[in-house]
Amino acid sequence: MIHLERHWYAKSPLSHALLPLSWLYCTVATLRRIAYLLGLLRAKRMPVPVIVVGNLTVGGTGKTPLVTALVDALRAKGYLPGIVSRGYRGKARHWPQQVRPDSDPVIVGDEAVLLATRTGCPMAVAPSRVAAARALLKYAHCDVIVADDGLQHYALARDVEILVVDGMRRFGNGRCLPAGPLREPKSRANGVDLVVTNGLAGPHEYAMRYEGAELCNVADPSQRQPLSAFAGKTVHAVAGIGHPSRFFSALQSAGLKLKTHPFPDHHHYQDSDLQFGDGYPVIMTEKDAVKCRRFEATDHWYLPINAELSDRFFNTVIQRLEMKKNGQQAA
Repeated sequence: MIHLERHWYAKSPLSHALLPLSWLYCTVATLRRIAYLLGLLRAKRMPVPVIVVGNLTVGGTGKTPLVTALVDALRAKGYLPGIVSRGYRGKARHWPQQVRPDSDPVIVGDEAVLLATRTGCPMAVAPSRVAAARALLKYAHCDVIVADDGLQHYALARDVEILVVDGMRRFGNGRCLPAGPLREPKSRANGVDLVVTNGLAGPHEYAMRYEGAELCNVADPSQRQPLSAFAGKTVHAVAGIGHPSRFFSALQSAGLKLKTHPFPDHHHYQDSDLQFGDGYPVIMTEKDAVKCRRFEATDHWYLPINAELSDRFFNTVIQRLEMKKNGQQAA
């Protein structure tokens, strides 16, 4: 996958060779969406509004920090949000699963544990977002559901769709899998309610930027120190996320000297992965940290990231929720 990904952001010979498969994938994805729009396949509506946060490309775009920020904004407006997700790479034998901060990321997925830890929200995961949403509402009192990475999961009816775009890589070469990074045709972006860009935003898009200036100890998160304390020092930078270079760039911008170690997204770490034998500290992403706490290494640190967006974005989301709510009451 990593080898193939290099061809997704250029129109290489391999990408050209894969075009017939890409056209087939694109056609199937489009027909599936049309089937839901026409009612040939039925979407299940929950008794509370649903906000879907997703992307069109494979790999990280910044959905998780956005979901965290969105949940905080909803709470500030008096809502009681809950979160559903797929539980990607989770190995549970039975679904759905309720997720808590102390849940095992091997069972329910690393991003799920990260979201439960950061937000303190009720959360349920399952390959079926409908099953996850029903389980969430059965065991928790929520008046709005935020679906993480749910744009293509049309079986769950939604009231607001938010698309997250990587401002650097955008839509790659504009081709669907496997010739490009797209899960659906690029034109799908025209049908969502809001577009959030992680980086420089285009017209009619909302810019999102990351803020992270304090490191937490992986074994004991109560131990903290400023990122600037490592300026000029050599560290091992570890990232098992969709776009590791973004994390490495953030550390370099803070003046750290890096020995970089990119791993596949959602990598299941072994202790040996982080044994470098030279005494330099290890700095990783927050998503990696939820899987590495069990190693109890005192020289491992992670960088919590907060997403910053304009008040206009959050106000727009709330307005759309209120419009849906008022429309349902009127009906």
